[in-house]
Amino acid sequence: MARPVIPDLELWPIGNCQISALIDRQGGIVWSCIPRVDGDPVFCALMNGEERDRGTWRIDLVGQVSATQEYIRNTPILLTRLEAEDGSAVEVLDFCPRHEGKGRMYRPVAIGRIVRPVAGSPRIRMVLTPMRDYGAAPAETTRGTNHIRYLLGPETLRLTTDAPVGYILEGRPFRIEQDLHFFLGPDEPFDGPLRGEVRRMEQATSGYWQRWVRGLATPFEWQAEVIRCAITLKLCQHEETGAIVAALTTSIPEAPHSQRNWDYRYCWIRDSYYTVQALNRLGALDVLEKYLAYLRNIVDAAKGGQIQPLYSVMGDAELHETAAPALAGYRGMGPVRIGNAAYLQVQHDCYGQIVLPTVQGFIDQRLLRMADERDFASLEEVGEMAFAMHDQPDAGLWEFRTRKEVHTYSAVMGWAACDRLAMAADWLGKPERADMWRARAEAIRARIESAAWVENGEHYGASFESGYLDASLLQMIELRFLAPDNPRFLATFAAIEKQLRRGDFMLRYAAEDDFGMPETAFNVCTFWLIEALHLVGRSDEARGLFATMLSHRTASGLLSEDLDYVTGELWGNFPQTYSLVGVINCAGLLSKPWRDVR
Repeated sequence: MARPVIPDLELWPIGNCQISALIDRQGGIVWSCIPRVDGDPVFCALMNGEERDRGTWRIDLVGQVSATQEYIRNTPILLTRLEAEDGSAVEVLDFCPRHEGKGRMYRPVAIGRIVRPVAGSPRIRMVLTPMRDYGAAPAETTRGTNHIRYLLGPETLRLTTDAPVGYILEGRPFRIEQDLHFFLGPDEPFDGPLRGEVRRMEQATSGYWQRWVRGLATPFEWQAEVIRCAITLKLCQHEETGAIVAALTTSIPEAPHSQRNWDYRYCWIRDSYYTVQALNRLGALDVLEKYLAYLRNIVDAAKGGQIQPLYSVMGDAELHETAAPALAGYRGMGPVRIGNAAYLQVQHDCYGQIVLPTVQGFIDQRLLRMADERDFASLEEVGEMAFAMHDQPDAGLWEFRTRKEVHTYSAVMGWAACDRLAMAADWLGKPERADMWRARAEAIRARIESAAWVENGEHYGASFESGYLDASLLQMIELRFLAPDNPRFLATFAAIEKQLRRGDFMLRYAAEDDFGMPETAFNVCTFWLIEALHLVGRSDEARGLFATMLSHRTASGLLSEDLDYVTGELWGNFPQTYSLVGVINCAGLLSKPWRDVR
């Protein structure tokens, strides 16, 4: 079977919360950024059009006719089996080391690969072609007896291996008669015997992830689906700082030739809120704790001022948007963008999305570091901004680039910020502060009820200025602004279904935006639809739609940002945290409880 020339999103992430890599259906690494998720894509074939031999790390089996893949249970360690027409076969085990070592977490900028002959007399050819400067030039190489150094500008990687170095450099086919080991990592001599150390790291990494999964409070139904999404969400956290990126990729278009090619390798305050909320429901407090530390640094740097919608994983505020001219783009559909101009936007919902997860720090006794009085004082500064900005125009959660309105979702998030601050003040024994924040929440509620309600349409509008609808209005029940049986919510839900639902899928909005009319469904909005259906009593329908969404996952069990509601093809950056959150939340909501298991 020939390798597919056209890239697709049948990709398998591996990672260690420092770096990550995406592996295609033939076992080739086609995307990986160094030294972290927002760095230079050393492996960039995913964005290289049909130039599949530039920026990849493949093991080509001579005469290959099939490939099968699966994760080692409850880990992000991938096993790929390649079979040839003569019956020969190899297995490739891929992982990024992550385990305890010397009293700290060992998570190097490194990828380990083990290639095993498992049938016949297989012959393989290794294609290892790292690039630098976003695909502009191949890495320069120097070689030693058992290693190859790849010079990538400011970074240098070293491949240590027990395979023939000359065969790798020349791309020459050779017979594999015993297990081969590869460690692509820091430019330093490999410590210890390669074979034993790589196998030890793989086993320790497997043990770490399986123990982490063991601590998750999964629903009874859809456990495997939830576990895979939870592991992948954790891979989206940059553990060094606690930041959580929206996706591991840049510039996979939301729809073919749409120019909606955004760089999602950054920490959106909004996306991160939904991610920690979902993982917290599973009991994954380690992700929440690290993210709260990241937020505290963001709040400190803002000094009571405006919070941006997104930051780099290191907390950098400026994310200038440029293009990478050397990369043709996903399926040749450029541009490939670096950075994201949305950092310049005003999005007032972010204040609520800082307050909501942070409030847990005052209440949850399981946390290693409980929030204190100083944290509450800092959080009140965020609340002051939420109250001041709740009825001011912004770009909204969909990040419109050419217009501003007072978006209802942003106003509701402002209400939620004040409401949760009142709850935190009660918990801390501050009745006067609680009364003040509760009064502010009620003032915002009154403003929303009067300004967002569209009398002629008999529904809430997406903004105070206009009566169009968007799917974020479904979050009014998730945020506890309205009860599911509220007549105004039911009327709005009916209007949203009529205007935005496309069969089993949901648009985020149906109005023309900066790039024309939306062409694909937004996956998280479909999950919001499923949640709403269940909460208003249409649970059978919700379960049916949930099964449909699960059927559109990749073989790796994951989802991207968007879906063509006609063909079912996935589009948009991958894996998308929003979409994985949707799987976790809907599974928890729809699953039968453990106590009912017979």
